[in-house]
Amino acid sequence: MKILIEEYRYNASLVKKYLHDIDELDVVEGLISVSYVGYYYNNSHDVNDCVFILPKVLIDGNNKVFGKYTPEEIIDLDKSDKLTKDERNFIYEFAVWIYRAIAVFKNSQKDTSIFRHKQVVKVGKGKKRLSNTYLDILLSLIQFNKENQDFFMFILKNIHSGFNKINWSRTISRSSVVVQNDEPIYINPVNKKRQINFDEELLVIYFSILNYISDKFGFAISINCNYDLIKGKRFEHYLEKIGVVRLHQIKYKYFSDKALQLWELCYAFFEQSHQVKVNSSLNEYLLVKNFNIVFEAIIDELVGDKQLPDRLNKKQEDGKIVDHLFMWDSLTTADASKKVYYIGDSKYYKIGNEVGKESVAKQYTYARNVIQWNLNLFLDSNEQPNKDDYKLRDEVTEGYNIIPNFFISAKMDEKLSYVDTIDRTDRKKNQHFQRHFNNRLFDRDTLLITHYDVNFLFVVSLYARNNASQKQTWKTKVRNLFRKEIQQILSDKYDFYAMTAKQGIDGQQFLSENFKDIIGKVYTPFADKQVYSLALDKDKQFAQENEKVYNLLDYHFHIVKCDIGQDPTTLLEGKLTSTTTLPNTIRNGVLMVMMENYAAKSIKFLENGKLAVGIKWTKDSMEIVENLRSIGYVLFHHRNDNDQHLFAVKGSCSVKDKSEIEEDRYKSVTTTEMYVVVDLDTTSELDSTNICSSQKEYTPKTRYDAQYAVMNDLIN
Repeated sequence: MKILIEEYRYNASLVKKYLHDIDELDVVEGLISVSYVGYYYNNSHDVNDCVFILPKVLIDGNNKVFGKYTPEEIIDLDKSDKLTKDERNFIYEFAVWIYRAIAVFKNSQKDTSIFRHKQVVKVGKGKKRLSNTYLDILLSLIQFNKENQDFFMFILKNIHSGFNKINWSRTISRSSVVVQNDEPIYINPVNKKRQINFDEELLVIYFSILNYISDKFGFAISINCNYDLIKGKRFEHYLEKIGVVRLHQIKYKYFSDKALQLWELCYAFFEQSHQVKVNSSLNEYLLVKNFNIVFEAIIDELVGDKQLPDRLNKKQEDGKIVDHLFMWDSLTTADASKKVYYIGDSKYYKIGNEVGKESVAKQYTYARNVIQWNLNLFLDSNEQPNKDDYKLRDEVTEGYNIIPNFFISAKMDEKLSYVDTIDRTDRKKNQHFQRHFNNRLFDRDTLLITHYDVNFLFVVSLYARNNASQKQTWKTKVRNLFRKEIQQILSDKYDFYAMTAKQGIDGQQFLSENFKDIIGKVYTPFADKQVYSLALDKDKQFAQENEKVYNLLDYHFHIVKCDIGQDPTTLLEGKLTSTTTLPNTIRNGVLMVMMENYAAKSIKFLENGKLAVGIKWTKDSMEIVENLRSIGYVLFHHRNDNDQHLFAVKGSCSVKDKSEIEEDRYKSVTTTEMYVVVDLDTTSELDSTNICSSQKEYTPKTRYDAQYAVMNDLIN
């Protein structure tokens, strides 16, 4: 058995004889490599052996197999004294899984242009070759079952002929008789004794082997017998030693050619070093070019969705093709009915290789294309969304749901185990983060890519078994794992809160009026649209910004810590109300501004009505901020002569940072960092005598004044 590694550059003189019948070899400066993976039997007189071309994931970044052997050292597996017994056995079994995975992949593809396939493995007479490859043995066992059904039926018929007939002489002499209606009835008839049949025992062993092959490797095998087969722990004992011992004991009980062939196959299975005679007058092979396509298909079968929403394709409008795309539970809510698109990309390369910048850029593009597709779906009036379509953008906050984006690459288990493992990579750059603005998680341009390593041996064996139930179970498990892992990454980077407007506060209007402060930080992922999610970056550089946003929201909303994906219902218990908003037109509140230098027609803000009132973070100022929505009037008051001037407010007041104030807006003071921004209607001055000082409200007397206020909205 010869072992070559995909894309490894060998000295041409060393391996060319093994590859003389394979085309498209890459030969440069005396070095040769092959881009195929699979099984190839070379029947040339100087080789006359099978060649396995194994995936490049078998070697690490230092071009070592198992971290210690060069590929040249294990080319001739049978003669190599480098490998341990466990390593040698691993390669035998690994080769079967690769063969099986390629076969399953081939059966699922319409385009077979990347395959080279010819199979002539048969048991029988003719030109012989000797082989001890595990794959040869398995294929020969399966082939024997397909071609010898008549042989099995003949043995079974002979075994059971005459069985269960009554031995009347023994029955009459030994069994009690009851006479009924003048007829003797024997209660315990004696049957003919059944002798041990060695043909039958051989069939039991053979079909037990087939059952094991079917369970372990997923080969579709028809077993037409009703024997009590050897399974589980009993069969493991046969694999260890009992199988060889028992076959030796019954070897000389067989005389027909078919029975002897079957014995040899069973013996070879239990003793891999035994030589099996196989008809091979022609070369045989099952090879696939570009194994990365197979790996991508494996991951997509085990992770992705075959049925995507209408109009959404892996092939995007710009020609890019997404490896894996599926819908699963949203990261931002515990509600399983709310889904989001997960975007993945398979990376098939040597262990330890990093994802290139180009791949990262493509992955960002995939996400942007999906987001735009979703926007178009809901913005296009000519096309109605389906009930299964989920809107990424929230119209209230104009925030966007988080799109999970990930890479999957292969790794080999250190113990060469087929155990189910998938972990975040231990590479330095296992996360990629891109944004247009800092501290805006719920923004369409904030994109996160995570990177996972999956045990290559496990996914290949799971795919090769082709068991629908096992694949679906793992698919559900790994999707939930992705979701949980990405949520943990986000929890490490952001503080998450749930919030709902306080009694009397119109949450939607407040968020709309303070849009610039909260954009990208607030989103509505929950079923109850009165509840919002707030995400603030934990980085120290955003501490001041976060404090400002939190304080602004805290006076208008009940805010509680709520991890991403957590249900906020119990956390906000008692704070959710059936009616939390009042009509937008109720604005009778009066903001009083002390302006000692007030003089009609001489103050700049009277020209355009743009005023910024400086405030500090005091209890009184917080009262103003909390009731911004209620302010309908501004009263300018001169302390000494009680001179007062009252104007109505146009639109709504808001709080802004000093750096955000326009140049043409007049500042009442220049020594504060925060301002209440007001736009006044300076065309008419109102009657200030109607202000109730105890309630801080204005009650208009005239129809003209009444257009600015409806009902009472108290500032307490």
